[in-house]
Amino acid sequence: MKNGHRTLNVIPFLRYPLGMSLFRWLTAPLAPLYGAVVKARNRGFERHPERIARAEAPVVSVGNLSTGGTGKTPVTLALAGGLADRGWPNVVLSRGYRGKRDVDPMDVAPDTNPGEAGDEPVLMARRLGPGRVVVGRKRHAAALRALSFPSCPRVLLLDDGFQHRALHRDLDLLLLDGVRRWGNGRMLPLGDLREPMSSAARADALVVTRGSRADRAAILAWWEFHGSGGPVFWVDFAIGALRRLDTGERRMLPAELGPLLAFCALGHPEAFYADLLVAGLSWVGTRSFLDHHPISPRELEGLQEAARSAGAEGLVCTEKDAVKFGEAHLKRLDMPLWVAEQSVLGLEPLQEFVLERLEKQFGSR
Repeated sequence: MKNGHRTLNVIPFLRYPLGMSLFRWLTAPLAPLYGAVVKARNRGFERHPERIARAEAPVVSVGNLSTGGTGKTPVTLALAGGLADRGWPNVVLSRGYRGKRDVDPMDVAPDTNPGEAGDEPVLMARRLGPGRVVVGRKRHAAALRALSFPSCPRVLLLDDGFQHRALHRDLDLLLLDGVRRWGNGRMLPLGDLREPMSSAARADALVVTRGSRADRAAILAWWEFHGSGGPVFWVDFAIGALRRLDTGERRMLPAELGPLLAFCALGHPEAFYADLLVAGLSWVGTRSFLDHHPISPRELEGLQEAARSAGAEGLVCTEKDAVKFGEAHLKRLDMPLWVAEQSVLGLEPLQEFVLERLEKQFGSR
């Protein structure tokens, strides 16, 4: 029960605890193999640094140890804007996960099809503007493309780059969700870790997201044991406004909108639903899809039917989901669809740290 209403959980099989438990049980024999491959790959880069390509600009990586849900995209966006404001024009390099494109690397414009570039790069391009995002399966090639722009950036931001060791980085920022932390501490597929916790020692700093709800003592002890000794920063996410998708109307929160049905396609949807409640928005149901799922017009229509059945007067989703909606989706809408605008709180100390490191190593403006 949420807010006195029944929560809808019509979601894919793996979203159910039983489904995920069964999946992990069936794939458990693969865990040792996965761990061995990851460790061998890391040893390969450590023994053969010549395999690591260097860009002709400093590279700041924003990444994590776990699978999704730590808030890399909003932190990357906030850093990109803050660095540009302080005289460090930059371009974000992204893998473009799930993007199917004929050209690679590829410049991402605000109107680029998310099916080609991926949803997160398009979201970043819409927030940052043209000439600020490049996607590429090989990040060094993406870096070369970015450095060929007429407005040649002074720094490159490597989105979700902690595991992408083929490109040298001058500053490695490791994100950790302050609520979920390291999960059960196991690697894929038995847990959510992409590589061993000992890999945290590669990071120059730890950035704890949702820091106000974190067990700080436990995280600091974990960082002291596994980390590099670098500084720890605590940030939070907040939904400050809603934007209506069809009309562009914007409402600052808190706002009286009536009951809503919330949906998203995120790695950890529970965090989004919790952020809505913290922002003062009540929802009568939720619908979660697998991360990066391309919600179809027909599925959106089904969400509206579910909303009506639950007594909702509108829908609410994330910005990442909204970039995937085009004219075909808008034609199916006959109730308000609100897009939650998220901001990062407490980022100033982290920004100052990054600027200080860049200016010390590469000179001030």
